[in-house]
Amino acid sequence: MNPTRRVDQDAVLRARTMLLGSGELSLVQKLEAYRVLAEVSPRAYLPKLCRALLSRGYDGEFRSRPDIQLALHAEAASAARRIDTAEPTRTALLVDALDAYRYTLYATGRRAEGLAVCEEMAAAARRGFEDKQVTSRAHGQHRLAAVLAEEGRHREAAEIYGSSVQSGDPDDVDFWGRVEWAAELDAAGQRTEALDVFGRLVDLTRRDCAAGGISPAVLTWELVHHSHMFGTAGLGSEARAARKEALVLLEELGRTGEHRNGNNDLDWWACLFALSGRTAEPAASSRTPAPPFGSHIHRWSPDVRHTYFEGIPALEAAAAALAEPARTDPHNLLTELIAVHRRLTIRSALSSTKRTHRILKPLRPVFDEGVTLARRLAGLPAASPDLSRETLCRALTDRSMFLVAAKQHGEAYEDFREAAALVD
Repeated sequence: MNPTRRVDQDAVLRARTMLLGSGELSLVQKLEAYRVLAEVSPRAYLPKLCRALLSRGYDGEFRSRPDIQLALHAEAASAARRIDTAEPTRTALLVDALDAYRYTLYATGRRAEGLAVCEEMAAAARRGFEDKQVTSRAHGQHRLAAVLAEEGRHREAAEIYGSSVQSGDPDDVDFWGRVEWAAELDAAGQRTEALDVFGRLVDLTRRDCAAGGISPAVLTWELVHHSHMFGTAGLGSEARAARKEALVLLEELGRTGEHRNGNNDLDWWACLFALSGRTAEPAASSRTPAPPFGSHIHRWSPDVRHTYFEGIPALEAAAAALAEPARTDPHNLLTELIAVHRRLTIRSALSSTKRTHRILKPLRPVFDEGVTLARRLAGLPAASPDLSRETLCRALTDRSMFLVAAKQHGEAYEDFREAAALVD
């Protein structure tokens, strides 16, 4: 048997007196009291202790002290695990505490421990759903799916995302869930299944767009991405049909603007844009984790997100180093420069989505340069006609979808019309 923990009764009395006092207590004072009282009245005080520890861990004064954040979030997770299983809020608190602990583990480079916490979080959520403490089967699952994707375990990630989507309303658009599912299916080599899943999203978005519930811009982005998926799968007629439908939408947007729900989500555009460039990035593995393209950047682990965006200066330097050699030896180096520039463009777009309507000025030159480089390739006498058309089509399509996001619909239509004419 474990020895009975000795409780300092004087400390208990001080803690109770502190909480019953008339003065307003600081979070630090409450935390001190809850730590003591959680030992003698766990049912009443463990949930309060857990919440206080989480709040303290998120305190701005510790932003530069991940060691302190880690200790506080580890303690919060420990407190949450000890909450009685009959407590209705246990699952929600445990998942929140484990999620905070997970974040600080990944932020400090402790990925193996972070994965174990994600697995614990998913298991706790499943039990909570069975005990009716949470209403969604997907609660707490997406963190595990994202880190599995980061480590190249795409089939496992796809199974989690699929289970989540299939357990919900089949008529719910659920952009993020369906894009994540399709992205991981595709990364796992299940291209037909990925096309079906993404096609279902397009169908639902088309329905809601017709009803005025979703911006035509969102449907346009989805159709363009779907056409890319069709093209990669060798389904040329389906790709052309998707582009044709997107062109009709863009023509309407160019004439009338967003007369329906005009609050298009820049994160949706940036997500699909980044997903289109996944194959140009190094493959994910447990030793070299990579972003879970298809997921919102807030769902990326902090170490992966940091590494990805810290790579922008290196790509800028690589592009600058290639610029002059690509002018003097374009047949050998221009294609390489175009590839580097597109990787840089995608990262710049992802890092700029918080600017809302202000994305036009900082990002326009980057997309313009992509089109300029592609036109230079197309103008080379000995260039492969197929490669030149595909490269220019991609650059024009990239800029067109960016211009939709920036609400420059007329220009977006002209770009996409030119792009479609190159390949249709």
